[in-house]
Amino acid sequence: MINTVNRELEKALEQRTGQKVRDCYQCKKCSAGCPIAFAMDLVPHEVMKMVQYGQERRLMRSSTIWLCASCETCTTRCPNEIDIAAVMDGLRQMALEAGESLGEPEVGMFHKSFLGGIKYTGKTNEPILIGAYKTLSRRLFDDLGLGAVMLARRKIKILPRVVKDRAGMRRIFDRTEGGPK
Repeated sequence: MINTVNRELEKALEQRTGQKVRDCYQCKKCSAGCPIAFAMDLVPHEVMKMVQYGQERRLMRSSTIWLCASCETCTTRCPNEIDIAAVMDGLRQMALEAGESLGEPEVGMFHKSFLGGIKYTGKTNEPILIGAYKTLSRRLFDDLGLGAVMLARRKIKILPRVVKDRAGMRRIFDRTEGGPK
């Protein structure tokens, strides 16, 4: 019996991100340049290989997709111009949609909080980000002292900034199926 690789994950990612993961030939330049690679359970070139092999379950539970800083160093270094950062983001979104148990649950909560703030205000806002994250993580009072110091020094604002067309921002998220569910 001939073993075949399930290409469904690769196809789903290509449709979602427009990236042809199969073009990765494992030169490892992405992993060599990644500033977070030391903390990852799978370095970027291994993620690309696992996508090619259809290892969806392993990738969805990997801490790598949540630790990726989206700095795009990997993307810049790729000789085939694959946007590896977009692939990582696509994998994060797929993991959230699938309700997977995340490799880094608190990073997933932060991700949801960050995108939720942008969806509803159009900008990154510390008050909304902190409030949503603290609520999701149920760690409401962990940094209370630090928060008070930052407020007193005017490092964070109490009221969030918003864009004029917040409804337009929500439409973008709804149209692209992006953002927190």
